[in-house]
Amino acid sequence: MTTARPGPGWARRWRALAVWLVPFVAAMLLTACSNDGEDEARKVLSSFLDSWQNGTIPGHEEEYRELTSGMKNRVPDLRLDELDVDGDRATAVVTVTWPLASEVSWEYETAVELVRADDTWRVDWSPAVVQPELRDGDRLVVRRGEDVRGSILDANGDPITKPRPVVVVGVQPSKVVSAQELADALGAVLEPDGVDTTGLPSRISEADPDAFVEVVTLRKERYLEVRPQIHDLPGTVFREETRVLAPTRSFARSLLGTVGPVTKEDLEAEPGKFEVGDQKGHGGLQERYDELLRGSPEIVVAIERAEGDRELFRAEARPGAAVHTTLDPTVQNAADAAVADAEHNSAVVAIRISDGAVLAVANSPSAGAQNLAMNAQVPPGSTFKIVSGLSLLDRGAVGLDTPVSCPATTNVGGRVFKNAWDGGIENGTFRDAFAQSCNTAFALLAPKLGVDGLAKTAASLGIGVEWDLGAGVYTGSVASDADPVEQAAAAFGQGKTMVSPMAMAAATAGVARGQWQQPSLVTEPAPEAPAGDGPKLNEESVRALHTAMRAVVTDGSGRQLSSVRGDPVYGKTGTAEYGTETPPRSHSWFTGWRGDVAFAVFVEDGGNDVSLAIDVTERFLNGFQ
Repeated sequence: MTTARPGPGWARRWRALAVWLVPFVAAMLLTACSNDGEDEARKVLSSFLDSWQNGTIPGHEEEYRELTSGMKNRVPDLRLDELDVDGDRATAVVTVTWPLASEVSWEYETAVELVRADDTWRVDWSPAVVQPELRDGDRLVVRRGEDVRGSILDANGDPITKPRPVVVVGVQPSKVVSAQELADALGAVLEPDGVDTTGLPSRISEADPDAFVEVVTLRKERYLEVRPQIHDLPGTVFREETRVLAPTRSFARSLLGTVGPVTKEDLEAEPGKFEVGDQKGHGGLQERYDELLRGSPEIVVAIERAEGDRELFRAEARPGAAVHTTLDPTVQNAADAAVADAEHNSAVVAIRISDGAVLAVANSPSAGAQNLAMNAQVPPGSTFKIVSGLSLLDRGAVGLDTPVSCPATTNVGGRVFKNAWDGGIENGTFRDAFAQSCNTAFALLAPKLGVDGLAKTAASLGIGVEWDLGAGVYTGSVASDADPVEQAAAAFGQGKTMVSPMAMAAATAGVARGQWQQPSLVTEPAPEAPAGDGPKLNEESVRALHTAMRAVVTDGSGRQLSSVRGDPVYGKTGTAEYGTETPPRSHSWFTGWRGDVAFAVFVEDGGNDVSLAIDVTERFLNGFQ
């Protein structure tokens, strides 16, 4: 067997190839090592940044906690911009963003140094990692100025809400002699302010000896009234502050909402946006427009150190913007006063007929935070005869002097309908049936409305139409294509027909004006999609309906209002059955107008009697001219 041998030039060629390969392989090995080093450094850096964003520094937890204790539980957002690895050292450029308030943040760059020893990368920690100017013993702090919340304005452009003096009533446990006696004494005095001190003894026992256990925040004028009874009670302590408030506790309270310290739920819902002690709107316009109203206080971030603080960042105060409304203080005060002492939940809405401006939205204190005036979904009862009456007049089904039957009871499809009083009207006309609020007459006239006539007329008066007031509102619902029983019930505001007091006030204003227009409430910021005006109403039908509504006050179920001061009152009474009890419970209503002001009054569970609603109406109309 023979073996082939390389030729004489082979060795020279191999040596040349080796000379070329050695640096190439070395470069490849160096690149691989470099990539491995950068990957490991990047992993360590990523873990470090994740921990920092979660509020801690591994291995330096206590030091970091003390260093950032003045940042009030804030954590930064971090972004890695650059990583440069040079042998056993690496430098990362990181953008740090601290959220300080809504739309206010502090952003800067910092360098994070890493070192490798024994093939292990670690962060070279110092306070300067958090912020380049920090040193051992420093503390990072954020300081906020006073709130600069915008006001809710009335129709004249004057502030309804603004900072007003308050006194926070509290208890210091170490000064208490008897927690139960103190709770009983405070409860007796502060009950009219809605304060329940039943749980106060437990709160006192659970608190630190020198803690401030808050009981209630009172307007300064209210505090001065009760000061003689509570100031010297053993354990009571007091703080004077300011809060954004309306001129009185009751002034359009459910519509406006309140401003107070952020709650636990607020903090959890939007982490980083608020801090404990921040003020926020709760309910009503204050909550709906909180972002606009709140603005931003002056915010300063500084290094706190023994030889003197060093300012790192400042954001100037940005005052909150105003929210403009159409509320008229005189009319609003009259509406609030009219329901102030109501035992039943009650509401008043007032609208200027000529331009649709909402002048007042009032709810009784008994209703709590409920805005029944705008959001109640309740049957309108006989006030809805304004709608069915207009529909009948438009169709030529009746005239004011058309004879109509008004028996004490009538049977439609097996259901018996009756009047609010025991009896009927003999030889009556449509005018009489409307003025005396005869349910049976309207039930018998219902077939003349057609299958969808009532729903169409209601829509022409804004009921069931989508509105945009700049505040939530229920505009109502009317069934169409109903069976004869439902149609008969709907003709006098029962069955499935639902409205709110705002919807009825707007419909009444439309009848008074001769054309419905969506009410206006918030004018700035302007609502995005207000409803267009309704069609012009038939003038002859409107004149007849005006006559019938005046007869309600002069000769009918609303005679109590005939002596009200000022211009003549036009209106319609109503009781509205609801629920499944036997006999059913009823709401009490009155809707109408005087001069250029249309209004609706609603008394929840007012009974099968219009007197409660008429009493509220009388107080309201006598409260302003």
